[in-house]
Amino acid sequence: MTELPDPPPAEPSAFHKDRREHGGLPLRPDDDQLAELAEEERVDLGLDPFNPDEVPPATDDPVPTDITESEQYQEEREEIEREEAKGELKPKPDPFPPTRYDP
Repeated sequence: MTELPDPPPAEPSAFHKDRREHGGLPLRPDDDQLAELAEEERVDLGLDPFNPDEVPPATDDPVPTDITESEQYQEEREEIEREEAKGELKPKPDPFPPTRYDP
């Protein structure tokens, strides 16, 4: 069984040719596209090991944590409960407004 030949190397992205312009460089070359072409050529020639724009971020997104499980939160919660039990804090207000109807 014969192996297929390697595909040709990827061509760098080319400038959009406008037939109304002369064959040389455009009057105002696109700097971003020139930089992209230069980076692709540097990678193809082996001057740079990779294109920095094509590399994924090196770190993962931070894992969300539940703050109620932290030691500091637990200590603060215990202190609040202790102060409420001693009567040092104002009582929590009723979440419902007062009503004029009696049950």
